[in-house]
Amino acid sequence: MLILAGIAIIVVAVAGYRLLFAPFRAKDSQEAMETAEEDWEGAPPLDVQLLTVNEYSRPGIAMEKINGIVIHYTANPGSSAQANRNYFEGLKDEHTTKASSHFVIGMEGEIIQCIPSGEIAYASNDRNNDTLSIECCHPDESGKFTDATYRSLVDLTAWLCGRFEIPADQVIRHYDVTGKVCPKYFVEHEEAWQQFKEEVAAVVREGKEG
Repeated sequence: MLILAGIAIIVVAVAGYRLLFAPFRAKDSQEAMETAEEDWEGAPPLDVQLLTVNEYSRPGIAMEKINGIVIHYTANPGSSAQANRNYFEGLKDEHTTKASSHFVIGMEGEIIQCIPSGEIAYASNDRNNDTLSIECCHPDESGKFTDATYRSLVDLTAWLCGRFEIPADQVIRHYDVTGKVCPKYFVEHEEAWQQFKEEVAAVVREGKEG
């Protein structure tokens, strides 16, 4: 009886320890993951506003390996980066569709991060599981980015390529995944797309040489 009572005390003690301390460890781990992105060395300025984990925009599914970067446009002329981020966040309540992006770049060049790089976003269909997504705002129906948006897109894409050792030929358009006309300007102006990729490659080279 004494032995059984002793075992029971040990079990209760261990269970109590887990209940008391495990939530704090999980919370600390989550906070570390969510704030670490802000400290990426050499990254362009990031406004980290991670979405709430939910099945419609941030499923919290780990990405096994990052093999590429997919460029998108919002297809919503004049909308801001903040508005697009808030739209993704609102899907957890609206349940109308599944959509999100790792990053959204605004028309003044601001960059909002919505999803940690270690998790998938709902952006690129069959390539959600191994690519980072960048959504870009634009002022009009042409889909052409402002100079500030374009500059931030080049810098962010190049930096991600360097950090995750992504080759330049794996920077692709949403169009290259599904045939969707996205990002519109880069689909309708192939020379602009090639110029963008050349500029990204040049920045990557500069970073390696520097």
